[in-house]
Amino acid sequence: MSPSALLPAVDRAALAVALATRLRAAGVLVSASGAADFVAALGVTSRAHREVYWGARLTLVTRAEDIPTFDEVFAAVFADAVRGVDPVSMKSRAAGQVSAATGLADAGAVSLDGPGLPWLTRQASMAGDDDAEADSAVAVPDVLPSRLRVRADQAFEAFDAADLRVIGDWLERTAPRWPRRRTRRHEPSRRGRRIDLRRTMRAARTTGWEPLVLIRTRRRERPRRIVFLCDVSGSMQPYVTIYLHLMRALALRHRAAAPEVFAFATSLTRLTPALSHRSAEVALARANERVLDRYGGTHLGRAVAELVRGSHGSALRGAVAVIASDGWDTDPPEVLDRAMRRLRQRAQRVVWLNPRAAGVGFEPAAGSMAAALPYCDVFLPAHSLTGLAELFEELAA
Repeated sequence: MSPSALLPAVDRAALAVALATRLRAAGVLVSASGAADFVAALGVTSRAHREVYWGARLTLVTRAEDIPTFDEVFAAVFADAVRGVDPVSMKSRAAGQVSAATGLADAGAVSLDGPGLPWLTRQASMAGDDDAEADSAVAVPDVLPSRLRVRADQAFEAFDAADLRVIGDWLERTAPRWPRRRTRRHEPSRRGRRIDLRRTMRAARTTGWEPLVLIRTRRRERPRRIVFLCDVSGSMQPYVTIYLHLMRALALRHRAAAPEVFAFATSLTRLTPALSHRSAEVALARANERVLDRYGGTHLGRAVAELVRGSHGSALRGAVAVIASDGWDTDPPEVLDRAMRRLRQRAQRVVWLNPRAAGVGFEPAAGSMAAALPYCDVFLPAHSLTGLAELFEELAA
């Protein structure tokens, strides 16, 4: 394995801290200065597989009995078993061998639960782990306080108002990449496939009318509009605040794309002007003042139908429609079915956020939820920080 294949553009500090944490979780006694010593070792080595192994072992292992466990962790992390490097260590692995083909520990090896190292693009699988979801987990950015990052998979209903404000500030600073669409116009691009004949011939005037330089163009991209529809009924009360923060971040961060924000319980209310205020407290206060029917009943189908046929229904054409609701509706499912059919014909993409979907054994038992699912392109829980990160990836797709 070449050095570039093992550690391409890796943050040495992040690698050292993550590997030390992984070893401690497996029971290896790592000294307080072990991670710093490993960083220094990486700075003077070529980062080849053998040198990285010995640099990590000499700086992170302090007891001889921890060598077999260290080798298993190192093999699982780098997806390559270390065989033949240390004969003494290989002899002491009678309890659990490491497969040279897969780099995974056998049943007798130490159990290593938890996610892979954060700098890995594809996380290594651990012994006894048959769940493939770890390979597609979305990392929460490090800009959040550590007390919130450790609760990345915890539902928002367990957070207090102060924590939600901090998350709201994070959303305002790190709003997702805006979805884009290609227009009919073209713009100059070195990697474009289309040759602009007019500009190419104009540039040829300085070279004796010989087109030595080809001017290439590509299709120009524009931001695609997002229309956010949030359920503020009683069943969605634990998640309304964070969704309002999310909608405010979208409306404030991307003014040029002109997003539209609506809330509904028994009636539809437009919140775009209220959430555009620079102060989060003022924006949420104005939004709460405008929504007079919050935490009451739910007319989901009627609200979607009103949005489609109302004065703002044209905003749905070619847009990404995001609906946040648990699917409970006092109207018959047929009402939502007709409304979703019309919405699907206008919107380019439909994303449904249902925080109840994160529950174990969740099934769309509600009639309205079952009626809306065939018209949805993406169905996410978005009940936690990890769920919001998944939503950001979907919006940028």
